Amino acid sequence: MERRKLNENEISKKLETLNGWKSVENKLHKRFEFSNFAESLTFVNRVGQIAEKHDHHPDITFGWGYAEIFITTHDRGGITDIDFLIAGETDSI
Repeated sequence: MERRKLNENEISKKLETLNGWKSVENKLHKRFEFSNFAESLTFVNRVGQIAEKHDHHPDITFGWGYAEIFITTHDRGGITDIDFLIAGETDSI
């Protein structure tokens, strides 16, 4: 995968293919809701497996009943195609 920084037009079009993700400060962002802490932790661990598989690691915050994912390509200074790949796989959990 090229990991080319996408422009705003490209990001807007690709966001249409995802469910509930937003572009915020050069990052893809989505908040996930759960019934309890254990479900949040399980989800975060599964996101971690995806990140390790692709060697591309999102920023994650989580707690009781929620997890927030922020994905960007730091060395490109913004959102790239790999960020959308990670977002799509995260949605498939």
